[in-house]
Amino acid sequence: MTDHPANGLDDVVHQRVRLGIMTITHQARQVEFGFLRTTLQLTAGNLGQHLTVLEKAELIQIEKGYEGKRPRTWVTLTAAGQAALRDEVARLKQLIQQVEQPETQPTADR
Repeated sequence: MTDHPANGLDDVVHQRVRLGIMTITHQARQVEFGFLRTTLQLTAGNLGQHLTVLEKAELIQIEKGYEGKRPRTWVTLTAAGQAALRDEVARLKQLIQQVEQPETQPTADR
């Protein structure tokens, strides 16, 4: 029996907000904290907590600096973050395929 795709989902990446952070950051290459906060409709504290989880897992890199006189925080995906996002998307595609092609699903024993 093969491993079910759901077993390979990464709990750190799969959480809704963190998956959003990673996909937005992947698309933008580098994204500013305020943009993430607004786009994902989060409080600064909530976003900060999710960024901390991703940073501790070494999936993102956080850079603090200034734009003019205004402090800014920028987020980029690390190589490990890019790989984790690719793996997560691949597993999600496998799950979608199983739902869209139910005739290929094994039947459960009763």
